[in-house]
Amino acid sequence: QVQLVESGGGLVQAGGSLRLSCAASGRTIGSLGMGWFRQAPGQEREFVTAITWRGITLYAEPVKGRFTISRDNAKNTVYLQMDSLKPEDTAVYHCAADPRGYSSTDYRTYNYWGQGTQVTVSS
Repeated sequence: QVQLVESGGGLVQAGGSLRLSCAASGRTIGSLGMGWFRQAPGQEREFVTAITWRGITLYAEPVKGRFTISRDNAKNTVYLQMDSLKPEDTAVYHCAADPRGYSSTDYRTYNYWGQGTQVTVSS
């Protein structure tokens, strides 16, 4: 079992930055693929970014060039650096873990999820 806890969300003005953290417990994340998804009110869950156990990254088009995912296996933590934020980035951001170690865009391949952290970007 893997427990995931996100932190770092908040309210920020458009153009600003936030860094989200996802702290894992229960097992080390070294062999896991890790992803970030987001969900805005009334909308479906949306893939944001993911990183394989080897550190290969994948980004959704809307966030390319603005968001950066990274992992620190020693700290058992994954990060999401979000720059140049836009109002349309407003959502609850969830961290997820894929036991296969891949960076899938399909939320169904992730077995473990955090409770999410709210990100609100004002215009």
